[in-house]
Amino acid sequence: MTDYDVIVIGAGCGGLSVGALLAKQGRKVLVLEQSDRIGGCCSTFQKEGYTFDLGASLIEDAEVIDWCFQRLGTTLDREVDLVSCDPVYDVIMKDGTRLKYPLSAEASARNIGALAPEDVKGWHAYADYMQGFLDAALKGFFLAPANTQGDLVNLFAKTPKLLKYGPMFASSYQGVMEKYFQDTRIRESIAFQSFYGGLPPDSCPGYIAMIPWSEHAGIYYSKGGMIGIPRALERLGQNFGLTVRLKTRVSRVIVRNRRALGVALADGTEITSDLVVSDINAKLLYLKMIGEEHLPWLARVGIKSYEYSMATPMLYLGVDYTPPLEGHHTLISRPMDELNDYWWNVYKKDRYAEEHFGIVSWTSHSDPGLAPQEGHHVLVLTLEPGPYRLHGTTWDDFKAALTEQILDYMSKRYIPGLAEHVRVAELSTPVDFERRLLSPEGAIYALRQDLTSGVTFRPAAKSKSIAGLYLVGASTHPGGGVPTTIASGMIAADLIQRYE
Repeated sequence: MTDYDVIVIGAGCGGLSVGALLAKQGRKVLVLEQSDRIGGCCSTFQKEGYTFDLGASLIEDAEVIDWCFQRLGTTLDREVDLVSCDPVYDVIMKDGTRLKYPLSAEASARNIGALAPEDVKGWHAYADYMQGFLDAALKGFFLAPANTQGDLVNLFAKTPKLLKYGPMFASSYQGVMEKYFQDTRIRESIAFQSFYGGLPPDSCPGYIAMIPWSEHAGIYYSKGGMIGIPRALERLGQNFGLTVRLKTRVSRVIVRNRRALGVALADGTEITSDLVVSDINAKLLYLKMIGEEHLPWLARVGIKSYEYSMATPMLYLGVDYTPPLEGHHTLISRPMDELNDYWWNVYKKDRYAEEHFGIVSWTSHSDPGLAPQEGHHVLVLTLEPGPYRLHGTTWDDFKAALTEQILDYMSKRYIPGLAEHVRVAELSTPVDFERRLLSPEGAIYALRQDLTSGVTFRPAAKSKSIAGLYLVGASTHPGGGVPTTIASGMIAADLIQRYE
């Protein structure tokens, strides 16, 4: 007899969703989390009375998340206190031009028309095409397993409408956007979202170009912080008998004859199970926690070939004034060509920017309770990608000076008065993310998400090398992000129900 039917390594959104769904199947499930809180990148922490989101800052593609809650007998809206966010973004471009994207597609079209009348037609064409793609893709692409090329064939056979959108999988993000928009400012206003796929516009897969449109279906914030989503998944799972242990680090997966039989903890304790589900970085899983000696030679070559996804510094700020911003998200943008140049000639050369861009999340705009008192606010700056290894210095040595430099730059260019009103400032670097989340090199999406590392080329949800081992989270299909990692939990639960 084993101790558990299933052990899940990691209590991120993927781990908690699969754990809850498997518990609902009647299985005895244990989720082990190394940190003191659940959620992974979709988590929340407090400092001096201010409540900050660790990584994820809003909910998009809520329909996908809701499918998981429906499987658990409820709805997302019933379990998580959602705040609707409008506008989607207020964009501040490099030259100071501002463009607001309201939730209303027609209102966004009017704003685009005021800046670039010739691109209004392109906006409507883009919206129609992307809505068609989403209608075809959501339940097909995002909830279908992608373990083999046969799975991919079956996906298109079951959802033939997807064939119309083949160019989305063969083109780059930039290539798709340039098809619809001519004005460089409009292109700039929707350029940064390529980094949601972990890559610059010229390298990001074309299907990521649906994100700026999908957000118009509704974006939301979890009142009390983004940890509300994993807390709800944990709570629902516990109703079916799920057990979650925090501060419990797994050191290795017990493998015999290429079958997972449980886990060994850092303190030497061994816990046995019929199945193991991993919600951690796949390279860390296979190369360190399983070991190359248990892998076929081709699997060793394959897993070593993956590159870690981008890392990005984040600056958490508690301020004692109302910042001059327009909504939950302000996007500080750069032209597409500059984003590409930054990636290849700064980031990839282990350097960091002096002129900053990224997303400013004014979370207390959506939930004033995140600040300790009236008139105070919470801002989280998700900055441009930062290399794990800095040329000529270290992140620890650079952190204090960089914090001051970012505050000074943002105050002068985008958020007047910011530096003078900071009460709390904490910069989380790629090294800090690695320490906090045990994510190798601070990779926020686990593995790179280009065309050669996506869909069937990503580590399989049902391991091809180790029997009884399944993968969820950003390392496997459909990739990184809150809705996608929850989708991976549904995929794995379905596969386990089918094969185990």
